[in-house]
Amino acid sequence: MQDVQTPPLRTLGDFLLGSARFALPDLRNPERVNHRIINNLLYYQTNYLVSALGFLLVPGVFRLFQLVLETAVVVVLFVGFVWAAENYARLRRFRRNHPSFCLLAILLASYIILSLLGSVSIFLFGIVFPILLVVIHASLRLRNLKNKMENKLESIGLKRTPMGLMLEALGQEQEAGS
Repeated sequence: MQDVQTPPLRTLGDFLLGSARFALPDLRNPERVNHRIINNLLYYQTNYLVSALGFLLVPGVFRLFQLVLETAVVVVLFVGFVWAAENYARLRRFRRNHPSFCLLAILLASYIILSLLGSVSIFLFGIVFPILLVVIHASLRLRNLKNKMENKLESIGLKRTPMGLMLEALGQEQEAGS
């Protein structure tokens, strides 16, 4: 197994401005939409991480305990889901066929648990909002040649990245790079 490598931070021009091209995905072809999202998640993962941390730090500075609690709940539920999917074939198939629904289920379960604990402010602004922005960007951003080449390198196993591992945990490893 190779070491996990973090890809470089993409320029703002490539990520949002300048050469960035955006278009609505063809929702009649969900396989192609899924392919675009996964490849953009892999290519821009460092930009997405930096953006999400920025959103997480704003409320986290004022409510550190809530930040730690809410992050722990989401991580525990995600790890529990991955463990269950690895150990139960029906759940593994469901995860493979419906990754978006699985992510929504994890977030919904997190919301329910945190609302019972009376702590949802950072969850909504610091966790759900950045995930929503990442999914919107990844679905609207058209890929370029550099994006396609980088994803091909990862798909043949030359590079393992944090996002690649997370997508693998969600059952999307074969989708990336194809």
